[in-house]
Amino acid sequence: MQRLIKKTIIPVLAATALCLGVAPAGMAQSVLTGGAFDTSRPLEITADSLEVQQAKQTAVFEGNVQVVQGEIRMRANKLVVHYSDKKSGDSGGPTNISRIDASGKVFLSSPRETAEGDTGVYDVTNKRIDLKGNVVLTQGNNVLRGDKMTLNLITGKSRVEGGGTSGGEKGRVKGIFVPEKKADK
Repeated sequence: MQRLIKKTIIPVLAATALCLGVAPAGMAQSVLTGGAFDTSRPLEITADSLEVQQAKQTAVFEGNVQVVQGEIRMRANKLVVHYSDKKSGDSGGPTNISRIDASGKVFLSSPRETAEGDTGVYDVTNKRIDLKGNVVLTQGNNVLRGDKMTLNLITGKSRVEGGGTSGGEKGRVKGIFVPEKKADK
């Protein structure tokens, strides 16, 4: 049993901890933080349960899933880590994560901003995060709503799109921007 844990669960958790390392120098431009974040920081995942499905090469974290890396936080009801084994001798070798799926009230936050949606996909290969369904971005009193948001972790660019149809019209993006009040003199 301990050997099974060492060969399956531990490499998956270690690889999950490395999954946000998207830039060679360990720094990535992040829309959520408004700047670079340190991807060399440890990644801590807590959940009510973890099930490794070796045949499917997935690790499923369920129940009050929380992910913390430095100042970045994520919450979801369920997190599915998709990986493949890179064999290197008897140690099992490192694990290569290709995608992480989050579902059920997905919530991302930094000290300055928050983003939420029904589902989220972190495409590790293409260094992109997508949130879909009832997407809401907030920064202070400013609120932006849409159906889909894409964050490119290499360029730092984000795109919010409307979705579906309403009375024959394509859904639209809606933003509310509150100007800062000037202090009285």
